[in-house]
Amino acid sequence: MIPVTITENAIKEIKNIMDNKSIPAEYGLRIGVRGGGGCSAAGMNYMLGFDKQKSTDKTFEIEGIPVYIEKSHVMYIIGMEIHFHDSNEARGFMFVNPETKEEKAVG
Repeated sequence: MIPVTITENAIKEIKNIMDNKSIPAEYGLRIGVRGGGGCSAAGMNYMLGFDKQKSTDKTFEIEGIPVYIEKSHVMYIIGMEIHFHDSNEARGFMFVNPETKEEKAVG
């Protein structure tokens, strides 16, 4: 089971970045969390980046993109959707919890 969904626009932008921003071929997409604490996702900040696979990662492939998530972060990522917004007001990736409709910018 893949714990996260990446929308079509987000996949296109991730592939664009990987192809055009000198991301090393051995790197994949790292999805993670920072902050918060305990058993609550309150105060969590979601992160996206490019990194090498680590021994403590769960690994997945989504639309040809290698995806790495630290095993201890998986429980905070399950069910999330990653969107990419590109408008006059804002441009960037957003994590969306489809159950609550809460959106958090990547940061």
